[in-house]
Amino acid sequence: MRVDPRRTRERMVREQLEARGITDAAVLSAMREVPRHEFVEEALASKAYLDCPLPIGEHQTISQPYVVALMSQALGVRPGMKILEIGTGSGYQTTVLAHMGADVYTVERIKSLFFTARQRFLDMRLFNVRCKLDDGTMGWPGEAPFDRILVTAGGPDVPAPLVDQLDDPGRLIIPVGASRGRQTLLQVEKMEGRVQQIDLGDVRFVDLVGTHGW
Repeated sequence: MRVDPRRTRERMVREQLEARGITDAAVLSAMREVPRHEFVEEALASKAYLDCPLPIGEHQTISQPYVVALMSQALGVRPGMKILEIGTGSGYQTTVLAHMGADVYTVERIKSLFFTARQRFLDMRLFNVRCKLDDGTMGWPGEAPFDRILVTAGGPDVPAPLVDQLDDPGRLIIPVGASRGRQTLLQVEKMEGRVQQIDLGDVRFVDLVGTHGW
């Protein structure tokens, strides 16, 4: 029997996101629309809407839908915002943010993932996404400041260059942990020159690799 991706996405939103407290209408709408199965290998397409991360090659993963929604909601995205994403990966999180109306600047350090994601963005005609192949822990200084910054890999601390490139007021979402493979999701707020952190709970992400990472 043929699976209807749109109905499957609707069930994903209802059972995995709304049932667990995701209420941001823009997040829910984007995740209803973005074809998650197109961001994984064909052999894994049938698992694309399950509540689990999936491999995308190069020892990297596409995060489970709930985590993507949680981070997107925590960002507090509004249309027209300028967002820096560190860790393009498959490009799924990037596309969700783009569907929410943000202008997304995304940095990936792994060549094969970068070129694959960039082609996906071109195929999807996402003209509000710009890509860069570089060390994401250094940010994108030439395009700073950013209204929001999202980091999709876990490092030992919050990279100083990212805090510097965050607008004031601004918000940064990042997994941080003293050991690899287990982190705390932090919401970093910059307001009138002051920076404070809010604990959003425990998460597991791949390593943030670079000058200001592992």
